[in-house]
Amino acid sequence: MSDQSALTTTSNKSVYSSIQSFESAQRIAASLADSALVPNAYRGQQGLPNCIVAIEIANRMGMSPFQVMQNLNVIHGRPSWSSQFIIGLIQGCGRFEGFTYTEAADSCQCFATLKTTGEQVSGPKITLDMAKKEGWTKNTKWSTMPQTMLRYRAASAFGRFHIPDLILGIQSVEENEVIDAEIEVVQEAPESKLDKVNEILAPKTEPQPVPAPEPATDVIESDDFFD
Repeated sequence: MSDQSALTTTSNKSVYSSIQSFESAQRIAASLADSALVPNAYRGQQGLPNCIVAIEIANRMGMSPFQVMQNLNVIHGRPSWSSQFIIGLIQGCGRFEGFTYTEAADSCQCFATLKTTGEQVSGPKITLDMAKKEGWTKNTKWSTMPQTMLRYRAASAFGRFHIPDLILGIQSVEENEVIDAEIEVVQEAPESKLDKVNEILAPKTEPQPVPAPEPATDVIESDDFFD
C-alpha cells in the first residue's frame, strides 16, 4: 500500500483500519512534523501523535492534512476548529446559498438557504448579554472586538446545528476556552468531595455478628449453702 493510500478521502477509511494504513500514516506524519510550516503542536517527535490525528481527520473530511493542521488548534488536549475555518466550511460545503449575518450592536445571528429545498435556516441568536451570563467574556477579545466574537460564536453555533457531520462534532476554539475555565473551577473543589467519592467506591464489608451473651448463672451465697 502506498503512502498516498493512507490519505484516501472516504468516510470509512481510517489510518487505524490496518497495520499498513497506520504505517503509511506514520511516514507521512514524520515528514509533516519536520516541516517549519506546520503549527508548533504538530512539530518534532512530540508532535507526531498530533500529526496522526490530523491525518485521520483529514481522511474523514476529504481534505489535505496540512489544511487541517492550519485550522485545528489543540486547546489543553482537545482539538478545536478555528471559527474562520467553520465559516469556510459553511460557505464552501455546497449545501447553502446566501449565507449571511444579521447583526446589531449587541447581537448576531446566521441565516442561509438550503439549496435542495429553498428553505431558509438559521442558527441561534448570540447576544452580548448571553456572552456575559455564560462567562464567555473572560476572553479579553470580547472587550476589544465584540462584533467579531459575536460573529464567530454565531457561525460556530450555526455549524453545530446544520453541518455537525462536517465539523465532526469538534467545537471551536472559543467554545473550548470556556470549557477549560469550567474544568479549572472543578479541579479546585475541596478534597472532602474526593474523600466522599472514595468512601462510596470503597468495597463494602459485611458487619461481623455480635456474639450472644452467655446465660447468667445464679450465684449461691456461702451462708445459704450451709442452711
